Amino acid sequence: QVQLVESGGGLVQAGGSLRLSCVTSGRTFSRRAMGWFRQAPGKEREFVAAISWNDENIYYADSVKGRFTISRDNTKNTVYLQMNSLKPEDTAVYYCAARDSAVPSLGRYDYDYWGQGTQVTVSS
Repeated sequence: QVQLVESGGGLVQAGGSLRLSCVTSGRTFSRRAMGWFRQAPGKEREFVAAISWNDENIYYADSVKGRFTISRDNTKNTVYLQMNSLKPEDTAVYYCAARDSAVPSLGRYDYDYWGQGTQVTVSS
């Protein structure tokens, strides 16, 4: 059983920064692709960023490219999302997700395990 626990969300003013963390249980973290998704009220869950097991393949949604950075530390079973230059439209619940594969995907249905989510609110 794989469990994911996100942290680091909160309230921030527009232009500010937050760093989300996601700790994953189990000994297979280093072989899994990881992703971040978000869901705003009344909207579908959408892709934010994804990273392969070895950092060689990283993908971002166009809406966050240049502002957000995904990274991972396989020694700590942790994936991060550094969010800079935050905008009110970034307000959402952010979810960490893991695949039973080393290859990242932009599709939410390709992920096998999900965290409970952490709220990010950006005020204008």
